[in-house]
Amino acid sequence: MPISPQEPQVHGIFDPATSTVTYVVHNGPRSECAIIDPVLDYDPKSGRTRTASADKVIEYVRQHELRVEWILETHAHADHVTAAPYLKNSLGGKIAIGDRIAAVQQVFKSVFNLEPEFRPDGSQFDALLQDGQTFRIGELEAIVTAVPGHTPACVAYHIGDAAFVGDTLFMPDVGTARCDFPGGDAKTLYASVRKLLSLPSATRLFMCHDYPPSDRAVTFETTVADQRARNIHVHDGITEEQFVAMRTKRDATLAMPVLMLPAVQINIRAGEFPPKEANGTAYVKIPLNLL
Repeated sequence: MPISPQEPQVHGIFDPATSTVTYVVHNGPRSECAIIDPVLDYDPKSGRTRTASADKVIEYVRQHELRVEWILETHAHADHVTAAPYLKNSLGGKIAIGDRIAAVQQVFKSVFNLEPEFRPDGSQFDALLQDGQTFRIGELEAIVTAVPGHTPACVAYHIGDAAFVGDTLFMPDVGTARCDFPGGDAKTLYASVRKLLSLPSATRLFMCHDYPPSDRAVTFETTVADQRARNIHVHDGITEEQFVAMRTKRDATLAMPVLMLPAVQINIRAGEFPPKEANGTAYVKIPLNLL
């Protein structure tokens, strides 16, 4: 897939509570920008939300006089709540996600027995982006690539010489995403990873998370060449069969993410909270003995 030779400016904001990186992508001061995978602070003990992480994004955008055109989600995250509506209300922009989100919504509408009015068709988002679709961020061209496997609706965004890969890949010494969530599939993830690693070797790859080993600091930028040479799960020479066996064995040992149950319920709604009940309070559900 051809990539524009442009080199966008990329600013990453790391949230240590969820190990998530929010990106602001732009073409210099006073240009249009996109925000990718923003975080709303959520306390699982109290159910309270805060906007400290998102406010750092707002500060950066305003400091550089950027104009927000897009708030992009790589998928419906299970490890953090999105701040997309808060940022849209503060800065503008359209909230977008891959068009296969409807499949994820359908599964979780059943899991959480959501209200009949919840429509599993992606209509909660401002835009549903298709595999191979191109769109503009001011003078920058962006290309959508479907990278299912972690979830059926995962997408990567290629903007100039940079690609934002969501949870599909982690840093080379961490590996790849789990595939044991509903709709996940290790064989599919392997194909998605190889698709990303077929990009030009100098392509900059930006991770959605970093879970660093104890001997290095947090980092979230690498290259196709580095991933192909060093990724502990999918470096060149690892076969599909080897990867699926490793991923399946590893996933069986992983605990559920701390924020999965509240995060998914909110994120499949494009970040809006569930409808308030008769007492004026919104609630998330915890299914017992199901997942």
